[in-house]
Amino acid sequence: MIMFPSKGKILQRLLQHRHTFWCSPPFGKAACSRLVLGIETSCDDTGAAVLDDKGAILGESLHSQKEIHLRSGGIIPTVAQHLHRENIERVVQEALERSGVDPRQLTAVATTVKPGLALSLGVGLEFSKRFVRQHNKPFIPIHHMEAHALTVRMLHPVAFPFLVLLISGGHSLLAVARGVDDFLLLGHSLDEAPGDTLDKVGRRLSLRKHPQCSTLSGGQAIELLAKDGDRTRFPFRTPMGQNFDCCFSFAGLRNQITMTIMKTEAEEGIEQGTLLSCVNDIAAATQHSVASHLAKRTHRAILFCKANGLLPSSSPTLVVSGGVASNQYIRKALAIITETTGLHLLCPPAKFCTDNGVMIAWNGVERLREGKGILPPNVDVYYEPKAPLGVDMTAEVKTAAIRLPSVKIKISN
Repeated sequence: MIMFPSKGKILQRLLQHRHTFWCSPPFGKAACSRLVLGIETSCDDTGAAVLDDKGAILGESLHSQKEIHLRSGGIIPTVAQHLHRENIERVVQEALERSGVDPRQLTAVATTVKPGLALSLGVGLEFSKRFVRQHNKPFIPIHHMEAHALTVRMLHPVAFPFLVLLISGGHSLLAVARGVDDFLLLGHSLDEAPGDTLDKVGRRLSLRKHPQCSTLSGGQAIELLAKDGDRTRFPFRTPMGQNFDCCFSFAGLRNQITMTIMKTEAEEGIEQGTLLSCVNDIAAATQHSVASHLAKRTHRAILFCKANGLLPSSSPTLVVSGGVASNQYIRKALAIITETTGLHLLCPPAKFCTDNGVMIAWNGVERLREGKGILPPNVDVYYEPKAPLGVDMTAEVKTAAIRLPSVKIKISN
């Protein structure tokens, strides 16, 4: 007579051997770690990545919409939404395949839910909700700016607290990062972001018609042309010189530049849409003014932090991230400030400064480690196009009214 084990004993044996099962082919050793899938669709890039709990990137994929939006002169939300929907399934599948990870192996899924373009955020969240429910995985909603702030910790052993400057096409802010979900907001943009300003100036200068700039964004084109320009030819005023706080304003600067472009077009007798002969000089002056504004507000934030004991006395750090942090001239301007004030400057590599799935997955890893913001798969989550980061300290900074010592921002191209 053949004796078959009971259902209870079968289950017991499966549980005893589950580690061998998951750590053997076809799943691989990666499954022995906690694995997070990150999904990013806050603006115009569809990104996904799988990371383990040590921060190793097991697989990633990114679909950029840049060329399409360059042709239309800016990001059109409905177009971005359509392109996200068209590509998100493929991008996530590629990240999983490249990592060699089966969805069953994932510990959690992290997705950007705020802030960003509403239509873009909606695509990523809708896909993620279906995915976590299908595979019964925990869900970790991610604040996009928090992810930018923490990316550096994937690459360097940066301890809390540290000062962070986040600058991109849609955001600019200064904050003290005191923990994974603990931030003090010292300053933010009052109108447009620096990346938006650079892109708009680039479009007004018709830089896509320049033979060196046809495939570049406005900000990238300005950085390239500025290398051969004379920034002193157009001395634009640095914004908010009489406002002793850490907030940013770029709309007035852009208006200055636009008026200068119009005047120069009239002097050269050309119509809008034609390249100016002095385009390199305007690019250099624009870049320098943006860099100076960012550097001065950051300088005041450092002095405020020192006066209030918000940063460690030994080895305080400034982290700069976001798409505009890729600009080397702006990095050099900030390096002058950190050298003057005794801070250590850290910037992630350019590929991690722009939007990507890696930073979202890493934010998920950080939250998973601390057990913060981890939701069951069936909980309703909503996207938030506008979402501040942390506790607002801007009023306290303004009240302190710290006046800056003179620091010369002199950079050779």
